Amino acid sequence: MNDVSEDTPNPDAASEPPAPQDATDSAAGPLAPAMPTPPAVRRGLARRVGRGLFEWAKSVSLALLLFLVLRAFLVEAFKIPSGSMEGTLLVGDFLLVNKLVYGAEVPFTGKRLPAIRQPANGDVIVFQWPEDPTKNFVKRLVGLPGDTVGMKDGLLIRNGKQLNERYTRHVDPHYDPAGDEFHWQRGFLTRVARAQRPYRPSRNNWGPLVVPARHYFVLGDNRDNSLDSRYWGFVPDSLVRGSPLIVYYSYVPDSSTSLDWVRHVRWKRLFSRVE
Repeated sequence: MNDVSEDTPNPDAASEPPAPQDATDSAAGPLAPAMPTPPAVRRGLARRVGRGLFEWAKSVSLALLLFLVLRAFLVEAFKIPSGSMEGTLLVGDFLLVNKLVYGAEVPFTGKRLPAIRQPANGDVIVFQWPEDPTKNFVKRLVGLPGDTVGMKDGLLIRNGKQLNERYTRHVDPHYDPAGDEFHWQRGFLTRVARAQRPYRPSRNNWGPLVVPARHYFVLGDNRDNSLDSRYWGFVPDSLVRGSPLIVYYSYVPDSSTSLDWVRHVRWKRLFSRVE
């Protein structure tokens, strides 16, 4: 019997088909070690991610810049918090205000762009409150520089003529309070009014006053419930911010229910013009 060395093929074994290989023993099986990612692939992936983040940041920055430009020079949103303009504007109205019409202020410069037109009597205007410029008020302009304005029994008189103001509302016309808040008016009375003594101004009876240069006299349309020029004086033209365009959203505030801004929408007021 001849011995067969280990490196000599067995003729009987060669004639048999090879045994099927188990999947777990193959190189592609789950037990095989993962191939490392080549450095070039990693760098390419990092560059693609970096480009994507850059494009995203650029888009967001451009959108933010466009929003700030529009807000500074064209339109801005405001909300009506009080009933001083009821009849025209309601609590819960959201306004888009045209800032370009009277000349938008260039931020951080104190200068303004050229105005499309100057404010006119009867305009509804948005302005910074002279006593606290951080607060914005909306009222109706009733007196331009040089006008004489006054009130007799709740009716407005401008330049000697009584006005028929269709937009006003009187909720308590028989109550006519007087107080120290009206005393500032004495320095702006007409010559004839100054000659008449004593001067006892009240909410419904005051003036006539002369509107000084570069100032405006404003009143709320809800004449019996409005903190306006009768109480704190004139509005410098530098504080005027714009004129409302439309009511883009409106709802009835109701603290007793949740989601009142969804449940109590004033659908008929949406996109209505402010006049």
